[in-house]
Amino acid sequence: MSQPKTSPSIDAAALADRLRTVRERIEAACARANRSPEDITLVGVSKTFPLEASRVAFEHGISDFGENRAGPLSEKATAWPGEYLGGEIRWHMVGHLQRNKAKDIVEHADVFHALDSPRLAKELNKRAGREERVLPCFVQVHISGEESKYGLDPEETHEYLDTLKDFPHLHVIGLMGLASFVDDPEDVRPQFQLLRELRDTYDDSDNPVVKMNALSMGMSNDFEVAIEEGATHLRLGTAIFGPRDY
Repeated sequence: MSQPKTSPSIDAAALADRLRTVRERIEAACARANRSPEDITLVGVSKTFPLEASRVAFEHGISDFGENRAGPLSEKATAWPGEYLGGEIRWHMVGHLQRNKAKDIVEHADVFHALDSPRLAKELNKRAGREERVLPCFVQVHISGEESKYGLDPEETHEYLDTLKDFPHLHVIGLMGLASFVDDPEDVRPQFQLLRELRDTYDDSDNPVVKMNALSMGMSNDFEVAIEEGATHLRLGTAIFGPRDY
């Protein structure tokens, strides 16, 4: 019989040290870009880690947490409710979502980062309407060109945003992108620049569902470049919680 997977152990002191380093790097990147660190939302992506890891991070000032699968997010948000359910933190769904999991996200997530198809928008809008809520979303754009990643074709993004006028229970706050994983973060600067350009060139004045203010981009290996290119939401896992035990 195979042994069940165990969660990585939590070293609170090491987590605090990592967070301190991350904040110093964020401040330095913001200084280079003439931005304020207060404009950055740090989302601690806690996938595969137990809820206790997020609680430790919360004690050190993190109030936004991300999961890439609907099941774990629902479980954690049930045990520790997010802002939508009256809690003091926010749960972000940052991974690709199948339509049959839309109900879980609408009922538990505070923000959804991976809206990437008309059918998913329709399902989320329907579920959110039943829940009598408006779900904050990022539209995911395929900026890397890698087949393994999800997202809209950049050339189709503005047209897709226009179609969301018909979904009043969604509120699109910006765009999200997954850059290529590279050794030198400078190599993905053009990908972040593309996402920013798509945001900045969309006219949201006639679209009540879309208010294009935010950019969810930047992970543990490239977040400083992302900040320099306008990121407002960073999705950091390893840099905060340490290596994952897959």
